[in-house]
Amino acid sequence: MTERFRFTFKFKEEKIMMRSLYSGVAGLKTHQTKMDVIGNNIANVNTVGFKSSSVNFADQFYQTMSNATGADAATGAAGTNAKQIGLGSTVASITTNITEQGGTQTTNRALDVAINGDSFLIVKSAGSTYFTKSGALNVDANGTLYCTTNGATVQGWMAQTDAQGNQSIVKNTVQDLQVMSAANMYYAPTETSAVTITGNIDKADTDLVVNDPTIIDTKNGKKLTFSFYDELGQEYTVKMNLYRNGSGTTGTGTDAQATSVYSVTLADVTDADGNSIFVKKTVANGATSYSSTKVKINLGGVEYTIANETTDINQKTGEFTITGTGTVPTLSFIAETGDFSTVSDANIPNTSTDWGKSLVFQVTDAGTLDNTFTQYVPATDSGGVKVDFSSLTQYSSSGVSSTSYSKGSTKGLGTGNTAGEMSGISIDDKGMIYGTYNNGSKKLLAQIAVATFSNPSGLEAEGDSLFSATLNSGTFDGVGEDVSLSGSFAVGALEMSNVDLAAEFTSMITTQRGFQSNSRIITVSDTLLEELINLKR
Repeated sequence: MTERFRFTFKFKEEKIMMRSLYSGVAGLKTHQTKMDVIGNNIANVNTVGFKSSSVNFADQFYQTMSNATGADAATGAAGTNAKQIGLGSTVASITTNITEQGGTQTTNRALDVAINGDSFLIVKSAGSTYFTKSGALNVDANGTLYCTTNGATVQGWMAQTDAQGNQSIVKNTVQDLQVMSAANMYYAPTETSAVTITGNIDKADTDLVVNDPTIIDTKNGKKLTFSFYDELGQEYTVKMNLYRNGSGTTGTGTDAQATSVYSVTLADVTDADGNSIFVKKTVANGATSYSSTKVKINLGGVEYTIANETTDINQKTGEFTITGTGTVPTLSFIAETGDFSTVSDANIPNTSTDWGKSLVFQVTDAGTLDNTFTQYVPATDSGGVKVDFSSLTQYSSSGVSSTSYSKGSTKGLGTGNTAGEMSGISIDDKGMIYGTYNNGSKKLLAQIAVATFSNPSGLEAEGDSLFSATLNSGTFDGVGEDVSLSGSFAVGALEMSNVDLAAEFTSMITTQRGFQSNSRIITVSDTLLEELINLKR
């Protein structure tokens, strides 16, 4: 009887010892998992856009040896607590620290962007949509913007152009950003619609005096010039003559002021090579001949052309005379102050209330041009080039006039441009992508879209710095949003890993100690089991 009791006792103690073994094994597994996570964090300390992870433990199933009891008033016995033994630990969760932003590293690359905020770049790979914090971007052979970290194409909205040529972003369903498409590599020319003349017209300048101001003479007077681009982006130079035309008045009654009046006539229009568009040169069989191009130019209501090809062109020198039909336009300055007053042309009545500040230059009969000038397209058939003289003055009297011009209005509008080829692309803090061209132009190409989630920690890591949406993170609507709603882009910089090496090394030490302690539990439990087994002998 005594031997049977002793054996049963030993068996029960052996089962008890087995619990500690299982607890030790569970502890080893959990600490191994934590070590795996720490190792991955440290390995990605320099990975662009990497988000570190952390492990949370939970105690594992408890075995209840006896339940809790309450106090017994009848017997006076006190209550007792439950007797429970745990069976080790388990991994409760592995959490990605996705909302903790990594440090910003400056790269000075125009296509590198770091997101300041909780939003993510939207990228697509193999037909699936992902999200990333890695803003190391580049352009592939097809001109499409992609993320160099994972090769996924960046999503956003392409710019759209309206009928007036204005560009804008319509935020509809996101798409691949083919910013360097064939169409975007070329910048179409635009015509000049305005020119501003500046400078000072000196009263004492002898070039301003002609013998008979009633005669239109394109060879006499002070030379004024301006250039403009036509619809093909070709540049032409307009040469004008300004000469004194007496005096006049502006205003009525007590507002009347004496004015100095000057006439404006057209002298010539030349192309980029300096050749006049009024006449063409032909060489055939060693003989040179000159003929009219039949071009007609209107300046301030006066139409200029070569009236007679036979008599108005010198066949030896190619010199020509153009004829103006209409009333010559005039510029007026306030005689007392030298301030600009008005411009009058044949289409504006000579009254102070209707006078303006500009003359209009345009090709009036481009349809009859000879083949030599079929490439010449008027700046605009409908409006022409508006030549603004209001920045001229008449202050000094040293005898020398000085003038200059600039394409565009006083506000810089209507300058026009030649055709251009793309020379680079850039991104601003709102994700707007612009193309720059060798003609000095800049064009909006696209905008990078971003995505935000109600629970970003619920995103699932896919590797290559990519995350995918889950039921716990919230869904992606396919449209995205403007980054300015939740932050901004830091251009020329990258968001680096948010791994804290100091914290990781500290965690690694505690994990190591935990692993060692659980290993010790197993060895001690084994020693105790061995002693129990020896008791059987």
